[in-house]
Amino acid sequence: MDDQSSIEPTAQKRSRLQRARWLLLLVLAGYLLAAYLLLPLYWTHYEHQKGLANLPMVTRTAQDIPGDPMNVSLIGDSTDVICAMHKAGWYPADPITLRSSIAIVGSVLLDRPYKDAPVSNLFYLGRREDFAFEKPVGSSADRRNHVRFWKVLDQGEEKRPVWLGAATLDRGVGVSHYTGAVTHHIAANLDAEREVLAGDLEAAGMVTAKYQVTGIGPTFNGRNGGGDLYFTDGEIWALRLVEACAKHEGSVETIPSPAATEFKDQVWHAVVEAIGQ
Repeated sequence: MDDQSSIEPTAQKRSRLQRARWLLLLVLAGYLLAAYLLLPLYWTHYEHQKGLANLPMVTRTAQDIPGDPMNVSLIGDSTDVICAMHKAGWYPADPITLRSSIAIVGSVLLDRPYKDAPVSNLFYLGRREDFAFEKPVGSSADRRNHVRFWKVLDQGEEKRPVWLGAATLDRGVGVSHYTGAVTHHIAANLDAEREVLAGDLEAAGMVTAKYQVTGIGPTFNGRNGGGDLYFTDGEIWALRLVEACAKHEGSVETIPSPAATEFKDQVWHAVVEAIGQ
Protein backbone atom coordinates (compact mmCIF):
# COMPACT_ATOMS: atom_id res chain seq x y z
CA MET A 1 0.00 0.00 0.00
CA ASP A 2 2.78 2.38 0.86
CA ASP A 3 4.49 1.82 -2.49
CA GLN A 4 1.25 2.34 -4.40
CA SER A 5 0.37 5.52 -2.50
CA SER A 6 3.78 7.04 -3.20
CA ILE A 7 3.54 6.28 -6.94
CA GLU A 8 0.18 8.04 -7.44
CA PRO A 9 1.25 11.51 -6.18
CA THR A 10 4.40 11.29 -8.29
CA ALA A 11 2.37 10.50 -11.40
CA GLN A 12 0.00 13.36 -10.63
CA LYS A 13 2.92 15.75 -10.26
CA ARG A 14 4.35 14.66 -13.60
CA SER A 15 0.96 15.11 -15.22
CA ARG A 16 0.57 18.61 -13.80
CA LEU A 17 4.09 19.49 -14.88
CA GLN A 18 3.40 18.23 -18.38
CA ARG A 19 0.20 20.29 -18.61
CA ALA A 20 2.08 23.35 -17.35
CA ARG A 21 4.73 22.88 -20.03
CA TRP A 22 2.11 22.61 -22.76
CA LEU A 23 0.34 25.68 -21.42
CA LEU A 24 3.61 27.61 -21.41
CA LEU A 25 4.31 26.54 -24.99
CA LEU A 26 0.82 27.60 -26.08
CA VAL A 27 1.21 30.99 -24.39
CA LEU A 28 4.62 31.47 -26.00
CA ALA A 29 3.31 30.44 -29.41
CA GLY A 30 0.37 32.83 -29.03
CA TYR A 31 2.69 35.67 -28.06
CA LEU A 32 5.00 35.04 -31.01
CA LEU A 33 2.06 34.85 -33.40
CA ALA A 34 0.55 38.07 -32.09
CA ALA A 35 3.78 40.06 -31.69
CA TYR A 36 5.44 39.13 -34.96
CA LEU A 37 2.59 38.35 -37.36
CA LEU A 38 -0.89 39.53 -36.39
CA LEU A 39 -0.30 42.84 -34.58
CA PRO A 40 2.29 44.19 -37.06
CA LEU A 41 -0.20 43.53 -39.86
CA TYR A 42 -2.90 45.30 -37.88
CA TRP A 43 -0.66 48.31 -37.20
CA THR A 44 0.74 48.61 -40.72
CA HIS A 45 -0.86 51.54 -42.56
CA TYR A 46 -0.11 53.50 -45.70
CA GLU A 47 -3.52 55.02 -46.38
CA HIS A 48 -2.08 58.55 -46.57
CA GLN A 49 0.87 57.63 -48.82
CA LYS A 50 0.18 54.33 -50.59
CA GLY A 51 3.32 54.44 -52.72
CA LEU A 52 5.50 53.72 -49.68
CA ALA A 53 3.83 50.40 -48.88
CA ASN A 54 6.35 48.10 -50.55
CA LEU A 55 9.56 50.02 -49.86
CA PRO A 56 12.25 48.92 -47.38
CA MET A 57 12.50 51.12 -44.31
CA VAL A 58 16.16 50.70 -43.34
CA THR A 59 19.23 52.19 -45.01
CA ARG A 60 22.45 50.24 -45.67
CA THR A 61 26.13 51.05 -45.17
CA ALA A 62 28.76 50.76 -47.88
CA GLN A 63 29.49 47.29 -46.42
CA ASP A 64 25.78 46.41 -46.83
CA ILE A 65 25.19 46.42 -43.06
CA PRO A 66 21.71 47.63 -42.01
CA GLY A 67 22.03 51.31 -41.12
CA ASP A 68 19.68 53.96 -39.73
CA PRO A 69 15.94 53.34 -40.17
CA MET A 70 13.66 55.81 -41.91
CA ASN A 71 11.69 57.94 -39.47
CA VAL A 72 10.68 61.10 -41.36
CA SER A 73 9.30 62.00 -44.78
CA LEU A 74 9.00 65.30 -46.64
CA ILE A 75 6.43 66.09 -49.32
CA GLY A 76 7.60 68.63 -51.90
CA ASP A 77 10.09 69.14 -54.70
CA SER A 78 13.83 69.58 -54.18
CA THR A 79 13.62 73.38 -53.95
CA ASP A 80 10.89 73.05 -51.31
CA VAL A 81 13.10 70.69 -49.29
CA ILE A 82 16.20 72.87 -49.50
CA CYS A 83 14.33 76.06 -48.64
CA ALA A 84 12.43 74.46 -45.76
CA MET A 85 15.55 73.00 -44.16
CA HIS A 86 17.37 76.32 -44.54
CA LYS A 87 14.51 78.21 -42.91
CA ALA A 88 14.44 75.66 -40.09
CA GLY A 89 18.11 76.33 -39.28
CA TRP A 90 19.61 73.13 -40.70
CA TYR A 91 22.76 73.32 -42.85
CA PRO A 92 23.60 71.21 -45.91
CA ALA A 93 26.48 68.88 -45.11
CA ASP A 94 29.74 69.35 -46.99
CA PRO A 95 30.80 66.55 -49.33
CA ILE A 96 33.45 64.17 -48.01
CA THR A 97 36.84 65.42 -49.24
CA LEU A 98 40.34 65.49 -47.79
CA ARG A 99 39.85 69.10 -46.79
CA SER A 100 36.47 68.52 -45.09
CA SER A 101 37.80 65.40 -43.36
CA ILE A 102 40.71 67.37 -41.89
CA ALA A 103 38.30 70.15 -40.89
CA ILE A 104 35.99 67.80 -38.98
CA VAL A 105 38.93 66.23 -37.14
CA GLY A 106 40.06 69.72 -36.15
CA SER A 107 36.55 70.60 -35.01
CA VAL A 108 36.35 67.57 -32.73
CA LEU A 109 39.89 67.81 -31.32
CA LEU A 110 39.94 71.59 -30.88
CA ASP A 111 36.26 71.96 -29.92
CA ARG A 112 35.55 74.53 -32.58
CA PRO A 113 32.42 74.94 -34.74
CA TYR A 114 31.91 73.24 -38.10
CA LYS A 115 28.21 73.73 -38.79
CA ASP A 116 28.22 71.97 -42.19
CA ALA A 117 30.60 69.10 -41.43
CA PRO A 118 30.37 66.09 -43.77
CA VAL A 119 28.36 62.99 -42.88
CA SER A 120 29.24 59.47 -43.92
CA ASN A 121 27.30 58.08 -46.85
CA LEU A 122 24.44 55.68 -46.35
CA PHE A 123 22.67 53.84 -49.14
CA TYR A 124 19.03 53.19 -49.94
CA LEU A 125 17.77 51.26 -52.94
CA GLY A 126 21.37 51.09 -54.09
CA ARG A 127 22.18 54.80 -54.04
CA ARG A 128 23.57 57.23 -51.51
CA GLU A 129 21.54 60.05 -50.02
CA ASP A 130 20.30 62.89 -52.24
CA PHE A 131 20.55 65.45 -49.43
CA ALA A 132 22.16 65.56 -46.00
CA PHE A 133 21.49 68.33 -43.48
CA GLU A 134 22.65 68.98 -39.94
CA LYS A 135 22.22 71.29 -36.98
CA PRO A 136 25.10 71.64 -34.48
CA VAL A 137 24.72 70.79 -30.80
CA GLY A 138 27.34 72.75 -28.89
CA SER A 139 30.60 74.04 -30.34
CA SER A 140 32.07 70.88 -31.88
CA ALA A 141 31.15 68.58 -34.77
CA ASP A 142 31.17 65.55 -32.47
CA ARG A 143 27.56 66.32 -31.42
CA ARG A 144 24.97 67.29 -34.00
CA ASN A 145 21.47 66.64 -35.26
CA HIS A 146 21.55 65.29 -38.78
CA VAL A 147 19.30 63.76 -41.42
CA ARG A 148 19.77 62.14 -44.81
CA PHE A 149 17.04 62.23 -47.48
CA TRP A 150 16.32 60.09 -50.54
CA LYS A 151 13.72 60.92 -53.16
CA VAL A 152 11.56 57.79 -53.39
CA LEU A 153 8.44 58.86 -55.31
CA ASP A 154 8.20 61.36 -58.14
CA GLN A 155 4.53 61.82 -57.33
CA GLY A 156 2.77 60.82 -54.13
CA GLU A 157 -0.82 61.15 -52.94
CA GLU A 158 -0.51 64.97 -53.01
CA LYS A 159 0.80 64.86 -56.61
CA ARG A 160 4.16 66.05 -55.30
CA PRO A 161 7.52 64.27 -54.83
CA VAL A 162 8.03 62.20 -51.67
CA TRP A 163 11.31 61.94 -49.73
CA LEU A 164 12.24 59.45 -47.03
CA GLY A 165 14.72 60.48 -44.37
CA ALA A 166 16.71 58.99 -41.50
CA ALA A 167 17.16 61.53 -38.69
CA THR A 168 19.55 60.78 -35.81
CA LEU A 169 21.48 62.63 -33.11
CA ASP A 170 25.25 62.16 -33.10
CA ARG A 171 26.23 61.99 -29.41
CA GLY A 172 30.00 61.64 -29.86
CA VAL A 173 32.87 60.20 -31.88
CA GLY A 174 34.21 56.68 -31.43
CA VAL A 175 34.84 53.52 -33.39
CA SER A 176 32.31 51.28 -35.11
CA HIS A 177 31.37 48.19 -33.12
CA TYR A 178 31.34 46.26 -36.40
CA THR A 179 34.29 47.52 -38.47
CA GLY A 180 36.54 49.41 -36.03
CA ALA A 181 36.45 52.51 -38.26
CA VAL A 182 36.17 55.96 -36.66
CA THR A 183 32.56 57.11 -36.74
CA HIS A 184 29.90 59.07 -34.90
CA HIS A 185 27.80 57.19 -32.36
CA ILE A 186 24.09 57.97 -32.33
CA ALA A 187 21.71 58.55 -29.43
CA ALA A 188 19.31 55.66 -28.95
CA ASN A 189 15.98 57.56 -28.98
CA LEU A 190 15.22 58.05 -32.67
CA ASP A 191 11.71 59.36 -31.99
CA ALA A 192 13.17 62.29 -30.04
CA GLU A 193 15.34 63.27 -33.00
CA ARG A 194 12.39 62.97 -35.38
CA GLU A 195 10.51 65.37 -33.10
CA VAL A 196 13.41 67.86 -33.16
CA LEU A 197 13.42 68.01 -36.95
CA ALA A 198 9.64 68.16 -37.28
CA GLY A 199 9.45 70.82 -34.57
CA ASP A 200 12.05 73.01 -36.29
CA LEU A 201 10.25 72.79 -39.63
CA GLU A 202 6.88 73.54 -38.06
CA ALA A 203 8.25 76.46 -36.03
CA ALA A 204 9.69 77.95 -39.22
CA GLY A 205 6.26 77.84 -40.89
CA MET A 206 7.42 75.31 -43.48
CA VAL A 207 4.79 72.62 -42.84
CA THR A 208 1.08 72.71 -43.69
CA ALA A 209 0.08 69.18 -42.62
CA LYS A 210 1.54 66.03 -41.10
CA TYR A 211 0.59 62.37 -40.80
CA GLN A 212 2.06 58.97 -40.02
CA VAL A 213 2.91 56.01 -42.20
CA THR A 214 4.45 52.76 -41.02
CA GLY A 215 8.25 52.54 -40.92
CA ILE A 216 10.14 49.61 -39.45
CA GLY A 217 7.56 49.07 -36.70
CA PRO A 218 8.10 49.15 -32.92
CA THR A 219 11.75 48.37 -32.15
CA PHE A 220 13.42 48.25 -28.74
CA ASN A 221 16.83 46.77 -29.59
CA GLY A 222 17.73 47.84 -33.11
CA ARG A 223 21.35 48.41 -34.16
CA ASN A 224 22.57 50.76 -36.87
CA GLY A 225 25.55 50.40 -39.19
CA GLY A 226 28.01 51.26 -36.43
CA GLY A 227 26.47 48.81 -34.00
CA ASP A 228 24.78 51.49 -31.88
CA LEU A 229 21.55 50.53 -30.15
CA TYR A 230 18.37 52.43 -31.01
CA PHE A 231 14.68 52.27 -30.20
CA THR A 232 11.66 53.74 -31.99
CA ASP A 233 7.89 53.47 -32.19
CA GLY A 234 8.49 52.52 -35.82
CA GLU A 235 6.41 55.29 -37.38
CA ILE A 236 7.43 57.77 -40.07
CA TRP A 237 6.10 61.30 -39.71
CA ALA A 238 5.35 62.70 -43.17
CA LEU A 239 5.49 66.50 -43.34
CA ARG A 240 3.73 68.29 -46.18
CA LEU A 241 5.94 71.27 -47.00
CA VAL A 242 4.84 74.70 -48.15
CA GLU A 243 5.30 75.49 -51.83
CA ALA A 244 7.67 78.16 -53.15
CA CYS A 245 8.92 78.79 -49.57
CA ALA A 246 5.73 80.70 -48.71
CA LYS A 247 5.56 80.66 -44.90
CA HIS A 248 2.52 78.90 -43.47
CA GLU A 249 0.65 80.89 -40.87
CA GLY A 250 -1.49 79.15 -38.29
CA SER A 251 -1.55 75.64 -36.92
CA VAL A 252 -0.35 72.55 -38.75
CA GLU A 253 -3.08 70.09 -39.71
CA THR A 254 -2.55 66.68 -38.09
CA ILE A 255 -4.19 63.94 -40.17
CA PRO A 256 -5.09 61.06 -37.83
CA SER A 257 -3.78 57.51 -38.03
CA PRO A 258 -6.00 54.43 -37.66
CA ALA A 259 -7.24 53.87 -34.10
CA ALA A 260 -5.10 50.74 -33.66
CA THR A 261 -1.96 52.68 -34.53
CA GLU A 262 -2.78 55.53 -32.19
CA PHE A 263 -3.43 53.05 -29.37
CA LYS A 264 -0.13 51.30 -30.12
CA ASP A 265 1.70 54.63 -29.98
CA GLN A 266 0.13 55.50 -26.61
CA VAL A 267 1.19 52.15 -25.17
CA TRP A 268 4.65 52.46 -26.66
CA HIS A 269 5.36 55.90 -25.26
CA ALA A 270 3.95 54.92 -21.86
CA VAL A 271 6.34 51.97 -21.75
CA VAL A 272 9.30 54.12 -22.84
CA GLU A 273 8.49 56.71 -20.17
CA ALA A 274 8.02 54.03 -17.52
CA ILE A 275 11.45 52.52 -18.12
CA GLY A 276 13.06 55.96 -18.18
CA GLN A 277 14.23 56.00 -21.77
